[in-house]
Amino acid sequence: MESPTYERLGDHSEAVEVEYDPATISYDELLRVFWSSHDPLSPPWARQYRNAVFYHGEEQRRLAVASRTEVAADLGGEVMTAIEPAGRFYPAEGYHQKYALRGNQPLWAALLAAYPSEQALLDSTVAARLNGYLGGYGADPAGLADQLDLPTGVSELLHTAGARRR
Repeated sequence: MESPTYERLGDHSEAVEVEYDPATISYDELLRVFWSSHDPLSPPWARQYRNAVFYHGEEQRRLAVASRTEVAADLGGEVMTAIEPAGRFYPAEGYHQKYALRGNQPLWAALLAAYPSEQALLDSTVAARLNGYLGGYGADPAGLADQLDLPTGVSELLHTAGARRR
């Protein structure tokens, strides 16, 4: 279906589109992170929330299938994660973007004030990294704050959020 929404999902699945530079990280490395980030033996409870690798081209398909075979052998069970060709990617509606970050209203408001538009914030590396951190992924906020060019006042809010997360 064209332009799916959360209420009209059709046969789509929620997914993350990863753009990467193969000179910086290989597809194999991305696959290792992917397999370690979910339970591959768990059957999906709904198509919308299933685990899947969507590949672009025969080489990505081959690598994804080989990695699934390796994971199945390591875990000793049937891997339920799908491997399918990538179709058109539709971004979720804005209010579904950066869910964990939006849940921290002071931090979200400070970031919104520092960006020219909400879309610019949603598209930023800063928002992606902070959302991941607030979602439970990543190390201490001081290290993250040092890595990112954060707007004034955001580092302090991030430290507060980090203290609450523990």
